[in-house]
Amino acid sequence: MELPRLFKAEPIHDLQADFSSWFDTELGRHLLEEEARLVSRILPDLFGYHALQLGQVVGRNLLESSRIRHRCVANSQMPAIEGLSPLRAEPEQLPLANNSIDLVFIHHGLDGAISPHALLREATRVLIPDGHLLILGFNPYSLWGVWRLFRRPWAVLPWLRRPVSPHRLADWLALLDLEVVGLESACFVPPLTHATIRRRFTWLESLGRRYWSQGGAAYAVLARKRVSCITPIETRLKRLYRAPAAVLATESRARRGLADDE
Repeated sequence: MELPRLFKAEPIHDLQADFSSWFDTELGRHLLEEEARLVSRILPDLFGYHALQLGQVVGRNLLESSRIRHRCVANSQMPAIEGLSPLRAEPEQLPLANNSIDLVFIHHGLDGAISPHALLREATRVLIPDGHLLILGFNPYSLWGVWRLFRRPWAVLPWLRRPVSPHRLADWLALLDLEVVGLESACFVPPLTHATIRRRFTWLESLGRRYWSQGGAAYAVLARKRVSCITPIETRLKRLYRAPAAVLATESRARRGLADDE
Protein backbone atom coordinates (compact mmCIF):
# COMPACT_ATOMS: atom_id res chain seq x y z
CA MET A 1 0.00 0.00 0.00
CA GLU A 2 1.34 3.43 -0.97
CA LEU A 3 1.74 5.83 1.96
CA PRO A 4 0.25 9.32 1.65
CA ARG A 5 2.65 12.22 1.19
CA LEU A 6 3.21 14.54 4.12
CA PHE A 7 4.07 17.48 1.86
CA LYS A 8 2.75 18.25 -1.55
CA ALA A 9 5.45 18.58 -4.17
CA GLU A 10 5.39 21.86 -6.07
CA PRO A 11 6.15 21.77 -9.78
CA ILE A 12 9.10 23.89 -10.77
CA HIS A 13 7.12 25.75 -13.45
CA ASP A 14 4.52 26.82 -10.86
CA LEU A 15 7.28 28.20 -8.64
CA GLN A 16 8.77 30.13 -11.55
CA ALA A 17 5.36 31.52 -12.45
CA ASP A 18 4.81 32.68 -8.86
CA PHE A 19 8.23 34.35 -8.79
CA SER A 20 7.63 36.05 -12.13
CA SER A 21 4.21 37.32 -11.04
CA TRP A 22 5.54 38.62 -7.73
CA PHE A 23 8.49 40.45 -9.31
CA ASP A 24 5.95 42.19 -11.54
CA THR A 25 4.35 43.82 -8.47
CA GLU A 26 5.40 47.21 -7.11
CA LEU A 27 7.30 45.66 -4.19
CA GLY A 28 8.94 43.10 -6.48
CA ARG A 29 10.12 45.80 -8.88
CA HIS A 30 11.56 47.75 -5.95
CA LEU A 31 13.57 44.74 -4.80
CA LEU A 32 14.69 44.03 -8.36
CA GLU A 33 16.08 47.56 -8.70
CA GLU A 34 18.01 47.17 -5.45
CA GLU A 35 19.37 43.82 -6.64
CA ALA A 36 20.41 45.33 -9.96
CA ARG A 37 22.40 48.02 -8.12
CA LEU A 38 24.04 45.38 -5.95
CA VAL A 39 24.99 43.22 -8.92
CA SER A 40 26.33 46.22 -10.86
CA ARG A 41 28.90 46.75 -8.10
CA ILE A 42 30.13 43.14 -8.27
CA LEU A 43 30.11 42.11 -11.94
CA PRO A 44 32.61 44.67 -13.35
CA ASP A 45 35.41 43.04 -11.31
CA LEU A 46 34.78 39.57 -12.80
CA PHE A 47 36.44 38.74 -16.12
CA GLY A 48 36.33 35.90 -18.63
CA TYR A 49 34.91 34.83 -21.97
CA HIS A 50 31.53 33.24 -21.17
CA ALA A 51 28.85 34.13 -18.60
CA LEU A 52 25.71 32.12 -17.85
CA GLN A 53 22.57 33.22 -15.99
CA LEU A 54 20.43 30.57 -14.29
CA GLY A 55 17.09 30.83 -12.54
CA GLN A 56 15.45 33.25 -14.92
CA VAL A 57 12.40 34.54 -13.07
CA VAL A 58 12.38 38.05 -14.55
CA GLY A 59 12.58 39.16 -18.15
CA ARG A 60 15.60 41.37 -17.57
CA ASN A 61 19.28 41.18 -18.40
CA LEU A 62 20.96 41.33 -14.99
CA LEU A 63 24.37 40.68 -16.57
CA GLU A 64 24.39 43.96 -18.49
CA SER A 65 27.05 45.47 -16.19
CA SER A 66 29.42 42.53 -16.78
CA ARG A 67 32.53 43.02 -18.92
CA ILE A 68 32.16 39.51 -20.31
CA ARG A 69 30.91 39.82 -23.87
CA HIS A 70 29.32 36.44 -24.44
CA ARG A 71 26.36 36.13 -22.06
CA CYS A 72 23.59 33.56 -22.18
CA VAL A 73 20.61 32.51 -20.09
CA ALA A 74 19.43 28.94 -19.55
CA ASN A 75 15.69 28.39 -19.30
CA SER A 76 13.19 26.29 -21.21
CA GLN A 77 10.06 28.32 -20.49
CA MET A 78 10.77 32.05 -20.33
CA PRO A 79 10.97 34.16 -23.52
CA ALA A 80 14.26 35.47 -24.88
CA ILE A 81 15.89 38.50 -23.23
CA GLU A 82 17.68 41.21 -25.17
CA GLY A 83 21.43 41.01 -24.64
CA LEU A 84 21.39 37.36 -23.56
CA SER A 85 21.79 34.38 -25.89
CA PRO A 86 18.98 31.89 -25.19
CA LEU A 87 19.91 28.38 -24.10
CA ARG A 88 16.81 26.16 -24.15
CA ALA A 89 17.64 23.81 -21.30
CA GLU A 90 16.75 23.06 -17.72
CA PRO A 91 19.15 24.64 -15.21
CA GLU A 92 19.74 21.23 -13.62
CA GLN A 93 20.65 19.64 -16.99
CA LEU A 94 22.85 21.99 -18.98
CA PRO A 95 24.07 20.87 -22.44
CA LEU A 96 27.50 22.36 -21.74
CA ALA A 97 30.93 20.81 -21.38
CA ASN A 98 32.74 20.56 -18.07
CA ASN A 99 34.89 23.56 -17.12
CA SER A 100 33.54 25.78 -19.91
CA ILE A 101 31.94 28.84 -18.23
CA ASP A 102 33.84 31.67 -16.53
CA LEU A 103 30.90 33.12 -14.59
CA VAL A 104 27.65 31.49 -13.48
CA PHE A 105 24.98 33.78 -12.05
CA ILE A 106 22.01 32.24 -10.18
CA HIS A 107 19.15 34.69 -9.65
CA HIS A 108 16.81 33.26 -6.96
CA GLY A 109 17.21 29.84 -8.54
CA LEU A 110 17.85 28.13 -5.21
CA ASP A 111 14.77 29.73 -3.62
CA GLY A 112 12.44 28.13 -6.15
CA ALA A 113 14.29 24.95 -7.11
CA ILE A 114 12.92 21.57 -6.09
CA SER A 115 16.51 20.31 -5.73
CA PRO A 116 18.87 23.22 -5.00
CA HIS A 117 21.74 20.76 -4.52
CA ALA A 118 21.35 19.51 -8.09
CA LEU A 119 21.35 23.07 -9.38
CA LEU A 120 24.54 23.89 -7.48
CA ARG A 121 26.28 20.72 -8.67
CA GLU A 122 25.44 21.50 -12.29
CA ALA A 123 26.65 25.09 -11.94
CA THR A 124 29.90 23.85 -10.41
CA ARG A 125 30.38 21.28 -13.16
CA VAL A 126 30.32 23.82 -16.01
CA LEU A 127 32.40 26.37 -14.09
CA ILE A 128 36.08 26.61 -15.03
CA PRO A 129 38.79 26.32 -12.34
CA ASP A 130 39.11 29.70 -10.60
CA GLY A 131 35.77 30.68 -12.17
CA HIS A 132 33.18 32.60 -10.15
CA LEU A 133 29.69 31.67 -9.00
CA LEU A 134 27.38 34.56 -8.02
CA ILE A 135 24.17 33.65 -6.19
CA LEU A 136 21.28 35.95 -5.28
CA GLY A 137 18.69 34.75 -2.78
CA PHE A 138 16.20 35.88 -0.16
CA ASN A 139 17.77 36.42 3.23
CA PRO A 140 15.85 34.82 6.15
CA TYR A 141 17.96 36.86 8.59
CA SER A 142 16.41 40.19 7.63
CA LEU A 143 13.31 42.25 8.22
CA TRP A 144 11.71 40.32 5.38
CA GLY A 145 12.58 37.05 7.13
CA VAL A 146 11.03 38.25 10.39
CA TRP A 147 7.95 39.29 8.41
CA ARG A 148 7.23 35.61 7.82
CA LEU A 149 6.14 35.30 11.46
CA PHE A 150 3.30 37.76 10.81
CA ARG A 151 2.19 36.48 7.43
CA ARG A 152 -1.35 35.62 6.60
CA PRO A 153 -1.97 31.90 6.02
CA TRP A 154 -3.45 32.59 2.58
CA ALA A 155 -0.65 34.92 1.47
CA VAL A 156 1.10 33.84 -1.74
CA LEU A 157 4.58 35.34 -1.47
CA PRO A 158 7.52 33.49 -3.03
CA TRP A 159 10.05 34.89 -0.56
CA LEU A 160 8.10 33.12 2.21
CA ARG A 161 8.58 29.67 0.66
CA ARG A 162 11.92 28.19 1.73
CA PRO A 163 14.80 30.66 1.57
CA VAL A 164 18.35 29.33 1.87
CA SER A 165 20.39 31.23 4.45
CA PRO A 166 23.88 32.45 3.49
CA HIS A 167 25.45 30.30 6.22
CA ARG A 168 23.80 27.12 4.96
CA LEU A 169 24.74 28.06 1.41
CA ALA A 170 28.38 28.50 2.47
CA ASP A 171 28.37 24.94 3.83
CA TRP A 172 26.95 23.59 0.57
CA LEU A 173 29.55 25.47 -1.47
CA ALA A 174 32.39 24.16 0.68
CA LEU A 175 31.32 20.58 -0.08
CA LEU A 176 31.58 21.40 -3.80
CA ASP A 177 35.12 22.84 -3.43
CA LEU A 178 33.87 26.40 -3.83
CA GLU A 179 35.40 29.13 -1.68
CA VAL A 180 33.19 32.03 -0.57
CA VAL A 181 35.05 35.27 -1.27
CA GLY A 182 32.33 37.84 -0.54
CA LEU A 183 28.86 38.44 0.87
CA GLU A 184 26.72 41.55 0.44
CA SER A 185 23.03 42.36 0.74
CA ALA A 186 20.50 44.93 -0.43
CA CYS A 187 17.09 46.37 0.48
CA PHE A 188 16.84 47.06 4.21
CA VAL A 189 13.33 48.50 4.29
CA PRO A 190 10.43 46.30 5.49
CA PRO A 191 8.33 44.54 2.82
CA LEU A 192 5.47 47.04 2.79
CA THR A 193 3.32 46.87 -0.32
CA HIS A 194 2.42 50.57 -0.27
CA ALA A 195 5.25 52.65 -1.72
CA THR A 196 4.21 55.79 0.17
CA ILE A 197 4.48 54.06 3.53
CA ARG A 198 7.68 52.28 2.53
CA ARG A 199 9.37 55.58 1.70
CA ARG A 200 9.06 56.58 5.35
CA PHE A 201 11.58 53.84 6.17
CA THR A 202 14.21 54.81 3.60
CA TRP A 203 16.47 55.94 6.46
CA LEU A 204 16.92 52.23 7.21
CA GLU A 205 18.88 51.84 3.96
CA SER A 206 21.87 53.93 5.05
CA LEU A 207 21.64 52.61 8.60
CA GLY A 208 21.58 49.01 7.43
CA ARG A 209 24.53 49.41 5.01
CA ARG A 210 26.60 50.90 7.82
CA TYR A 211 25.76 48.68 10.80
CA TRP A 212 24.08 45.57 9.35
CA SER A 213 25.56 45.14 5.89
CA GLN A 214 24.55 41.48 5.64
CA GLY A 215 20.97 41.94 6.86
CA GLY A 216 19.27 43.06 3.66
CA ALA A 217 16.26 41.33 2.13
CA ALA A 218 18.36 39.89 -0.71
CA TYR A 219 21.93 38.66 -0.37
CA ALA A 220 24.64 38.12 -2.96
CA VAL A 221 27.21 35.38 -2.32
CA LEU A 222 30.31 35.32 -4.52
CA ALA A 223 32.29 32.06 -4.61
CA ARG A 224 35.33 30.88 -6.55
CA LYS A 225 35.99 27.35 -7.77
CA ARG A 226 39.12 25.95 -6.18
CA VAL A 227 41.94 24.41 -8.23
CA SER A 228 43.42 21.12 -7.05
CA CYS A 229 47.24 21.01 -7.13
CA ILE A 230 47.67 17.43 -5.93
CA THR A 231 50.16 15.33 -7.93
CA PRO A 232 48.50 12.18 -9.28
CA ILE A 233 49.59 9.03 -7.46
CA GLU A 234 50.14 7.07 -10.67
CA THR A 235 52.73 9.61 -11.84
CA ARG A 236 54.63 9.29 -8.61
CA LEU A 237 54.51 5.50 -8.85
CA LYS A 238 55.96 5.62 -12.36
CA ARG A 239 58.88 7.68 -11.06
CA LEU A 240 59.45 5.18 -8.25
CA TYR A 241 59.58 2.28 -10.69
CA ARG A 242 62.01 4.04 -13.02
CA ALA A 243 64.75 4.30 -10.39
CA PRO A 244 65.37 0.54 -9.96
CA ALA A 245 65.47 0.07 -13.75
CA ALA A 246 68.10 2.77 -14.09
CA VAL A 247 70.15 1.25 -11.31
CA LEU A 248 69.99 -2.18 -12.90
CA ALA A 249 71.10 -0.77 -16.26
CA THR A 250 74.07 0.97 -14.64
CA GLU A 251 75.11 -2.21 -12.82
CA SER A 252 74.89 -4.27 -16.02
CA ARG A 253 77.09 -1.79 -17.91
CA ALA A 254 79.62 -1.87 -15.08
CA ARG A 255 79.72 -5.66 -15.19
CA ARG A 256 80.28 -5.68 -18.95
CA GLY A 257 83.14 -3.22 -18.49
CA LEU A 258 84.82 -5.43 -15.92
CA ALA A 259 84.47 -8.43 -18.19
CA ASP A 260 86.13 -6.57 -21.09
CA ASP A 261 89.08 -5.55 -18.88
CA GLU A 262 89.73 -9.15 -17.91
